[in-house]
Amino acid sequence: MKPSHKSCEAAPLLPNMAETHYAPLNSAFPFVTSYKTGCSSLPEISRSTERALKEGKLLELVFGVKETVATLSQIPVTIFVTGDSGNGMSSFINALRIIGHEEDASAPTGVVRTTQVRAEYSSPQFPNVVLWDLPGLGATAQTVESYMEEMKFSTCDLVIIITSEQFSSNHMKLSKIIQSMGKRFYIVWTKLDRDLSRSALSEIRLLQDIQENIRENLQKERVKEPPIFLVSNLDPLLHDFPKLRDTLHKDLSNIRCCEPLKTLDGIYAKILGDKVAVWNQRIANECLRNSLGVSDDNDMGECLKMYRLIFGVDDESLQQVAQSMGTVLMEYKANMKSQNFDTLRREDWKLKLMTCVVVKAFFCLFGFLPGLSCCLRRMKHKRMLLLVAQDTKNILERILRDCVFPPQI
Repeated sequence: MKPSHKSCEAAPLLPNMAETHYAPLNSAFPFVTSYKTGCSSLPEISRSTERALKEGKLLELVFGVKETVATLSQIPVTIFVTGDSGNGMSSFINALRIIGHEEDASAPTGVVRTTQVRAEYSSPQFPNVVLWDLPGLGATAQTVESYMEEMKFSTCDLVIIITSEQFSSNHMKLSKIIQSMGKRFYIVWTKLDRDLSRSALSEIRLLQDIQENIRENLQKERVKEPPIFLVSNLDPLLHDFPKLRDTLHKDLSNIRCCEPLKTLDGIYAKILGDKVAVWNQRIANECLRNSLGVSDDNDMGECLKMYRLIFGVDDESLQQVAQSMGTVLMEYKANMKSQNFDTLRREDWKLKLMTCVVVKAFFCLFGFLPGLSCCLRRMKHKRMLLLVAQDTKNILERILRDCVFPPQI
């Protein structure tokens, strides 16, 4: 049975605990990115996860996070597809959705300018996503800035810039302004089939030259390099199209979940901080035996087990979490310092110092001094408590990540 404990208002666990920063989308933990997203509020279901964390019930927290992510996944996302007239924006939209030009739901295409006004499309491949096919740039004397204002770029979540033949000044201006708006964007070079048929270069060299040309132009204007994809609208399953779709799926999850899960992570950090403060007070009051449910509060190995149980990161709980996430226990235990007391001592120099032979000998000699042994015991308990809380924080981050991007076994 888990020890009971009361929640209270207290300082955060660590000064930086509520300022957790995740890695970008293309690395392990994709929640904080360099672009703005449209969703910032948490669905009501997330409140159940807060209660579960306070009670040390990680499995219930996982179920709540999964429901939260499922709710967030229904949020509509708006994507603008733009570029110079004649670059094949409409053909790209059809190819992205893997439908033929002759189908009823296809975007109209042709050798002349076919898109005169904004047109919206959807696809079962990307649920709750609106693809806006915008009129091309360059057909009028309209500036890029006025074009973007008229097309209401401020309302979109992601922009796909279509280019072919050359990366023009219009593309550069679009990239620069979109970056200044803090929005995610891709650059997609279409009509690769035509380039390959006309070029004397090998395919590998041609692809390298196209990408280097785009990068060099972006660098000149100090635009941070976005994802670049080289595709043929005639071959929607070849070249970079599979990678583009995979990146887009990940980005859609990121756009929908980024801000809400950052908020949730901050709430979790506060709950852990409150919990640590409560138990630090109990340690200071020398009431651990009853609170922890141990017979000897000098038995650090047994006390560590109880601290892990209180925070919900005991082996049994982690095994349940791993099973519910479709992975193995070691995925959650691999980087835990508090797996057992020997591991904890080895991984943490402060605890190692507190329990080393020299310190023990010192306290054997001077243990008769009032309160000296009690002081050392409290220091050990507070250090163990902090390390278990840090392990819990890391596991929570892993759970958030795995709920958005389930692990592949």
